[in-house]
Amino acid sequence: MPSPDLAALRFDDVAAAHPDPAFPRFHPRPAQGWINDPNGISYINGRYHVFFQYNPDSTRHHRIAWGHVSSADLVRWEEHPVALRPQQGGPDEYGCWTGVVTDDGGVPTAAYSGVHGAGGHSQVVIARGSEDLVRWEQTGHVAASMPNDGRVTAVRDPFIFRFNGRRYAMQGAGLASGHAALLLYTVEDLSDWKYQGIWLTSENPVASEYTPAEIWECPQLVRVADSSGVSGNSGSRSAGESAGDAGTWLMMFSLWLSGDAHEHANGVGHLVGSLTEDPATGLPVFTPRGGGKSDLGRDFYAPQIVALEDRALLWGWANEGPGRDGRRGRSQDEIDAAGWAGVLTFPRELSVVDGALAVSPAPEVDAYRGALTASQTAGSVVLPPFAEALITAGAAIGDGTGGGAGGGNTAVELLLVGDGGRQSVFSGTLEPGEELRVFVDASLVEVYRAGSVATTLRAYPAPGEEWQLHFPAGAAADVWELKQPK
Repeated sequence: MPSPDLAALRFDDVAAAHPDPAFPRFHPRPAQGWINDPNGISYINGRYHVFFQYNPDSTRHHRIAWGHVSSADLVRWEEHPVALRPQQGGPDEYGCWTGVVTDDGGVPTAAYSGVHGAGGHSQVVIARGSEDLVRWEQTGHVAASMPNDGRVTAVRDPFIFRFNGRRYAMQGAGLASGHAALLLYTVEDLSDWKYQGIWLTSENPVASEYTPAEIWECPQLVRVADSSGVSGNSGSRSAGESAGDAGTWLMMFSLWLSGDAHEHANGVGHLVGSLTEDPATGLPVFTPRGGGKSDLGRDFYAPQIVALEDRALLWGWANEGPGRDGRRGRSQDEIDAAGWAGVLTFPRELSVVDGALAVSPAPEVDAYRGALTASQTAGSVVLPPFAEALITAGAAIGDGTGGGAGGGNTAVELLLVGDGGRQSVFSGTLEPGEELRVFVDASLVEVYRAGSVATTLRAYPAPGEEWQLHFPAGAAADVWELKQPK
């Protein structure tokens, strides 16, 4: 039996007891406090582990620790005690920031950005975990410090990957020139990283087009399934550790700009390309051939990807906000009163289709489908507060004979409607034969378009408001109420 201070909490119980109607019931997080970036995503000893940036003491981004939830099936989640905390006098005294968890010779090991003081540079700090990843030993060991490279002005967010049987790491960086960059390390010994120099920068013409930033935060690099027939990942079970050399590789960044203040105007971008070996140095070379936006919503940032044997899964952070794109938000006073801030998305499967990133909810999410509240409904439909809607377009969509919001065009719109009026939360189009999946979990909206990237949004229903989904003629919607499976 675990000691009381290490006992897990069922997220179902946490959500059911929460007094705020905007609190999610199907996206696990603690009942109180601030959360942001997902960290340390891993599949170890038969369980998925998701850590995250966490301030358990307030709704503000300060003195960040690592929270921890886990699941055997991606559906039923448990909350564990705080995993990592800032250590007085240690290299992470100012915060345990973004990083990964990897299996290092059978020992779960965290590699994360630690900051000693306000305004200081981050260092890669190592912590070792128990077999169940619940107990952690923080000795303050530093595996990599700020590189002695005058071009590098900022560095953060370590990520580990494997290529051609060797272990490497990268960190996001900013340069004195104003460009974003990746730094490359060889990691034969996880406790001692060897700096290999600046690996890629936003001066690259493909990177400049698709991933413009001053700092590339939360860099990710995984091998992904490709519709051209290229196989996916093999043998890896920790964030960043994808095996194999050929095939299609996905690199993803959170696009930091000075003055962002958690608004993240550039959002998250990605590059699709190949990884080859430099014949002169033996080091990997990433060659991007395309890219794009990784999410089309304004409330999505700092995703992390884990490469598993047969798929790549992503979680992202959906933050609170003052109201973006005309949507009703929450003020800081309202957030403080609610006592919590931040949500993580559903786990998402990644692949490349016709050269472009395709994002879909993990199939396990289907387990949340409860009662069918609407079947093949045309025109518009009211959604429960916790719902999934599947909209399917026919071949004759938009012929003008239905009652869709577009009045005969191909528009789809998700609205909050009440006595005081209506606000548009999501709007888009639907082409013949397309499918849209729309999830509503209290104040979190996720929209998935088959063969494309997702859209992540936050919206806060006022008392008396209801969710309405409008869609064009020639389309039909099935709606399920989300329910925890027994």
